[in-house]
Amino acid sequence: MERTAEIARVTNETDIRLKLNLDGTGKAAVRTGIGFFDHMLCSFARHGLFDLEVEVKGDLEVDTHHTIEDTGIVLGSAIKEAVGDKKSLKRYGNMILPMDESLILCAIDLSGRPYFVFDAAFTAERVGQMETEMVKEFFYAISYTAEMNLHIRKLSGENNHHIIEGMFKAFAKALDEATQTDSRIIDVLSTKGML
Repeated sequence: MERTAEIARVTNETDIRLKLNLDGTGKAAVRTGIGFFDHMLCSFARHGLFDLEVEVKGDLEVDTHHTIEDTGIVLGSAIKEAVGDKKSLKRYGNMILPMDESLILCAIDLSGRPYFVFDAAFTAERVGQMETEMVKEFFYAISYTAEMNLHIRKLSGENNHHIIEGMFKAFAKALDEATQTDSRIIDVLSTKGML
């Protein structure tokens, strides 16, 4: 059974088309109009071994906020749809990922209950065309629409590019682990009997 999702979302601020395959090989085709953000989404796909297609037309004449946040909303929705009923899902994933001088922790629980913790500060206003404050907004949007518990913490690091890229890669690796299946889990991994 394919674990895929294809979502379109159109508002007065953004027009987003996204395809996600959780069981891919890391292929990505991404066009958001924000070069550094494209690079981060491609890194997410490659390091999580997800196939990802993203096409965004956003109001970049305003700023990058709507484009990045709305992409997070759509990606979170795609993750939720692709995992389906969560039968046999490992549910939890975590990664401590080094990116040169930076060290990033990411932990995920596909619990069906959104909660987001972000512990990091940046020393630059932007990397390329992407405002650094939008990193938190992007992951917040994913956590709430995917209904996942998501923790991201900078353990160390100075270079803003390395810190942000480490976050996207750590998230990818943790999500890849959390979305794996285990044949020993015959229904869902919860004493409640549902997630």
